[in-house]
Amino acid sequence: MAKTISRNELSEKIARGDSFRLVETLPATAFQHAHLPGAINMPPDQVQQLAATLLPEKQADIIVYCASPT
Repeated sequence: MAKTISRNELSEKIARGDSFRLVETLPATAFQHAHLPGAINMPPDQVQQLAATLLPEKQADIIVYCASPT
């Protein structure tokens, strides 16, 4: 089930060393310019091609982010 977490909640998960996959959904050029440490890139137009390879664990805690002011 998908839910939204805040930047502070993400920061806390990182600080605690929680186990999760961090996925940035911006174009590859934006990802190459800057991204959060440990993030993998999965541009929206490539999700079907990349998801099974990059996120093979179906029960994994996955956090997805993009460029948004919120």
